[in-house]
Amino acid sequence: MTEKLGAHEVAAFLRRHPKFLQQFPDLAVSMVVPREEGPAASLASYQLEVLRDKNRELTRRLHELFANAQENERLAVRTHQLTLALLRQDDAAGTLRAMVASLREDFQGDLVQVLLFDGVPGLDDVDWLQVVPRGDARLAPFRDCLADGEPLCGRLQPEKNALLYGGRVDEVQSSALLPLVATGGAASPAVVGMVAVGSRDPNRFYPGMGTLFLRMMGEALAVALLRFDAEP
Repeated sequence: MTEKLGAHEVAAFLRRHPKFLQQFPDLAVSMVVPREEGPAASLASYQLEVLRDKNRELTRRLHELFANAQENERLAVRTHQLTLALLRQDDAAGTLRAMVASLREDFQGDLVQVLLFDGVPGLDDVDWLQVVPRGDARLAPFRDCLADGEPLCGRLQPEKNALLYGGRVDEVQSSALLPLVATGGAASPAVVGMVAVGSRDPNRFYPGMGTLFLRMMGEALAVALLRFDAEP
């Protein structure tokens, strides 16, 4: 008695023997594969088309990775230049001015605001700095961000925006919030304040975006400011 094979059995057999068509090349040429669009194609043509699609996808991903690598390189250079600029300053006021100027010019921040827990002499003429004591109740919404030292990106909560941007809050559609946390020393991390970079573009800063360079910039500023507190 001849056993009748169904389509599933044939498919299972071919999966177990992927080189079967090498023994019967005439089958590979004569088999017809349906297509989602257009007429049916031979198996050989179908395989070639699949390989071309995979090649196009790999090429697209390679270009995407290359573009990301270039952008990361540019950010690394700018972050390094910012760190050097901070180290060249002779006082805390100059350090903060250098930070704000770099965020505006090199990182295209539409609105840069600095919030510190302690005052800095020589900055009475600027509108981008405010001093809020550490125990101020208005800092409660920032407690978690300041505790873990991780930057926040996206649309901030209204109470956060109100404190950071004041009367210009309507200009901001997305933000990057940098906690100023100095780590790496023997003592526990020192938190000196925050820097908010606001954008009119709602898609400029978004949750899930990389924050490595933001964290590095925040730490560089915190360490640079603490240099002057340690001076006799």
